[in-house]
Amino acid sequence: MGSTAPGWQDKAEAKRQAVLDLIPAAWRLPTPLPTSEAQPDVTGTYVQQFLSAREIELTEADATTIVAHTTTGQWTATEVVSAFCHRAAIAHQLTNCLHEIFFSQAIAEAKLLDAKFAATGTSSGPLHGLPVSFKDQFHVRGVETTMGYVGWIGTFEGRKGTGKEKVHESELVREIRALGGVPFCKTSLPHTVMSAETWNNIVGFTLNPHNRLMSSGGSSGGEGSLVSLKGSPIGFGTDIGGSVRIPAAFCGIYGLRPSFGRLPYAGAANSMPGQNSVPSVCGPLAGSAASLKMMLKAVLAQQPWLHDPAVVELPWRDELASVLPASAEEMSTVLTFGLCPSDEATAPTPPVRRAFATVKALIEKLGHQTIEWKPPSHTRATELAFQAYTADGGADIHHHIGLSGEPLQWRIADYYGTKPSPPKTADQWFDDNLELFQYRRDYMDYWNSTAALTTSGRPVDAVLAPVAPIAAIELDKQWHIAGYTPWVNTLDYTAAVFPVTKVDAALDHVEESYTPLNDLDKAIHEEYNPLTQGNTPVGLQLVGRRFQEEKILALVEMLSTALAKE
Repeated sequence: MGSTAPGWQDKAEAKRQAVLDLIPAAWRLPTPLPTSEAQPDVTGTYVQQFLSAREIELTEADATTIVAHTTTGQWTATEVVSAFCHRAAIAHQLTNCLHEIFFSQAIAEAKLLDAKFAATGTSSGPLHGLPVSFKDQFHVRGVETTMGYVGWIGTFEGRKGTGKEKVHESELVREIRALGGVPFCKTSLPHTVMSAETWNNIVGFTLNPHNRLMSSGGSSGGEGSLVSLKGSPIGFGTDIGGSVRIPAAFCGIYGLRPSFGRLPYAGAANSMPGQNSVPSVCGPLAGSAASLKMMLKAVLAQQPWLHDPAVVELPWRDELASVLPASAEEMSTVLTFGLCPSDEATAPTPPVRRAFATVKALIEKLGHQTIEWKPPSHTRATELAFQAYTADGGADIHHHIGLSGEPLQWRIADYYGTKPSPPKTADQWFDDNLELFQYRRDYMDYWNSTAALTTSGRPVDAVLAPVAPIAAIELDKQWHIAGYTPWVNTLDYTAAVFPVTKVDAALDHVEESYTPLNDLDKAIHEEYNPLTQGNTPVGLQLVGRRFQEEKILALVEMLSTALAKE
């Protein structure tokens, strides 16, 4: 009898096991692993029990501290990379955050960096020996990319027999290597990348390390979980509707969504490639704003506009980064922050509202001004974004899902259906782009008009907003976060996320007398449970105009420094 080709379940299971098999036996955790209910928080002392004192010292150092030591020869690249490989292996066993492991390759590259340093006495670049993780959209030579699709296993982006995966590398990965950085793993994401929750048929759910009853967010959820558990000092995700910012907020770390054309995306996989009306961008996630700044500055020094035609020739600008006033007494240097506490359709739950009030009070305590933000409708911005996301009728997504016959995740199916629908015609697409332009024009005019409301006489410097009405998605529960993030993508604005607090049952009580705005708002507030969601991080986003990355990172660093002193 002839053999039967394996079904998608067999392929997914084989891939899942192949990743686990790449973890050295010495790094395997004792089984059975504790359940999420028994051990929801696996950060801090829990994960430290599996590491040596030296590994803890290395992996809990900020990315800026690491390169300060590796570029001067105080720490070797090999010991740093090896320590992070170990911690990443532990992180994956606890949270399902990895898609690809290439620790041996990374350690071999670190040894070469050490040999070169020993021979020359100089580093190989500003990121010498720094381990860098990548969302599994980025191609690394010799490493598979599945993007969460079972049908991509053993192929190059679903195409068999090309051999391209053996030599092809995304431009950003190439630049990180040129800077002395060491790619060492690729992280999980939802198949299609069009979900705020990281789940796929290969690894299942990626869990939030602070509370494993909660999601790590999406679509860069593997990066959020890994960086939060300090299994990587810094990594890259992508953001088309919130996919860097949501995991950063849910997992209590920092994340940057730059404007399109600031960082290279060339050579990376994507859903609906060529859809550039509301484009996906890549951005870093890390444990500090300083690390984001260091990474952005380093990549820009590589002149990515010479290697990716979509990148704008815009080097790092110190003059934007030095926006902070010398003192609050100088009225000309008082900053103004727009306050945007909700998305119009739903209201924040108690911990998000508390985080927002905390930062508002802090801004005012620092001597800066806040004004109510009343822009063109963010609901309309979200509608415009989804017009772009669904322009092909789901043809691309259903094609790649269909390669294996795997089912489409139900949250994604809510938007794309169970089969493709008719794509938009060219004239419909043109009309959508005209609507996008007009919305962006109206928003620009509104932002400019705020100069009449500010103490400085300048338009608002940045907008403070939640990333979601909830701290994080409780696994497989109701969620609504779309309206809180896509408006930034529709406008192609700069945004950075920073952690503020954590859910605290003693402070964030259920509001028994809350009057919901609508049925969705009612469902969100009814599902809020401060006991179940306790210890889940709460982050906010700070939004600036296009290509304002230097300024926004400086402001986030200012606010984070002040928060740490409270």
